[in-house]
Amino acid sequence: MAQIFHPSMKVLSRASIVGTLVVAALLLVVGAGIYRSGYTTDVGVPREQPVPFSHEHHVNGLGLGCGYCHTTAEFSPFAGIPATHTCMTCHSQIWNTSPMLEPVRTSYATEKPLEWIRVHDLPDFAYFDHSIHVAKGMGCATCHGPVNLMPLTRKTHTLQMMWCLDCHRAPEKNIRPKEEIYNMAYIPPANQEELGLELVRKYDVRTTQLTDCSICHR
Repeated sequence: MAQIFHPSMKVLSRASIVGTLVVAALLLVVGAGIYRSGYTTDVGVPREQPVPFSHEHHVNGLGLGCGYCHTTAEFSPFAGIPATHTCMTCHSQIWNTSPMLEPVRTSYATEKPLEWIRVHDLPDFAYFDHSIHVAKGMGCATCHGPVNLMPLTRKTHTLQMMWCLDCHRAPEKNIRPKEEIYNMAYIPPANQEELGLELVRKYDVRTTQLTDCSICHR
């Protein structure tokens, strides 16, 4: 029987298989890069707000602590967004005619809350309790980054599952003494992991449960 395919087809078929695998691998790498990029995660991208609030000015400049505005951070799943009357505690006297703050004054006069856009907003299928992280020694900057240096608030971490799991698998790398929770200038000591393991035991962090699916997906 006469040969149907030319012998060179063997080389072409092998090359096509290898080429297909290479293209598939490249697509996976590119897809993973896009998935982790700021294009999809909004990392480093300030969100437009009804009022351009500056943490840099209020925290570093004026010395306000996190708990002054985020009053429920220690006992609620949600850290809380300050009510308008909190803003007006100062701005009824300071910059009380500034055009930039007109939405704040209107909100206060009409008793209609400002609609702030959440920067750190997890999907509905992910459960997050702010209070338990504070209670177990996780500082504000661990998740929110150097907010005190931000003229406009932006994300510094993806908040994707992989990022959360990195900490849940080894909390000793990020845990800090509770008195340092709100210290935005806190620098982990050279013996962080040794200290971290001690704090994990002290604060009763149940590491065997941290990677259980039901912890975050309920």
